[in-house]
Amino acid sequence: MSTTSPTALSASGLPSGVAGLSFAKGHGTGNDFVLVADPDGLRDLSAADVAAVCDRHSGIGADGFIRAVRSEHLPEGQAVLQSNPDALWFMDYRNGDGSISEMCGNGVRVFVHFLLEEGLVQLAPGDVLPIGTRAGLKTVTRTETGYAVDMGPWEFIFPDHAAAKAMDTVVNAGGLEVPRPGLSVSMGNPHTVVALAELSELAATELIKAPSVEPAPVNGTNVEFVVPAEPLVLDGVGQLTMRVHERGVGETRSCGTGACAAAVATRFWAGAGAPNAWHVRVPGGELGVRFLAGPDGREHVELSGPAVLVARGTLL
Repeated sequence: MSTTSPTALSASGLPSGVAGLSFAKGHGTGNDFVLVADPDGLRDLSAADVAAVCDRHSGIGADGFIRAVRSEHLPEGQAVLQSNPDALWFMDYRNGDGSISEMCGNGVRVFVHFLLEEGLVQLAPGDVLPIGTRAGLKTVTRTETGYAVDMGPWEFIFPDHAAAKAMDTVVNAGGLEVPRPGLSVSMGNPHTVVALAELSELAATELIKAPSVEPAPVNGTNVEFVVPAEPLVLDGVGQLTMRVHERGVGETRSCGTGACAAAVATRFWAGAGAPNAWHVRVPGGELGVRFLAGPDGREHVELSGPAVLVARGTLL
């Protein structure tokens, strides 16, 4: 017989550990988040706490949960501060199921917007803010229409296979007639990108369940299904349409790191002459992806798009 004590619940039915927690709700191109300010790192929320808050039926509902903590109060943040002392804020990001994730491209834009709206930072258009994440330092520039994030360098997860065959995995999902080849890309978190031929095929792909990926990256993977436009390049900018199944979440209306990975893979497949700027259409809107020379001598990926807050409240 189990001796595990049941989770204590508040009057609202949520875990008592989140009772009284002030929050904001925000999104970036439909990828939505619950955000809380915990500058001194005093709220030690469990995976169950986070999953309950992100539940769309009995909680607030979100794809992910973001806690704003001063970097000095987390071991991962302290590691970032050693090489980047200006990265005073750390984005403690969790998937909607409560599991820890390295990064979220849409999330980091919404995170910075939250810091700004909370009065925790000042950031005029054109200013840059360094942010600590579990995928290392991310620098965020405020633009006139949103935020642009230097996501850092990309790399192939299985470089030997990718270089030789332009594919490294086999992916299957409901709605596909046959399994498809994929290419696995790290943007600080893992992605596997699959190219489809038609928008109708993209619409028919079932993403309620996680696609099967063989071989899978060690810590699982997000899976992006993309359809390159015809023509691929318009006015010097590559054009893609994408849907995504996010690890630990399910299908989301947008994924920032996924958009970057999709552009990386498609640009690689397109070969010499492929553009460095891309528009990636997702169910929640459109994201910009740009390739640029990084300060470390490696090629970096920049993600740009909007960020908005839609609600504030206190959990009962």
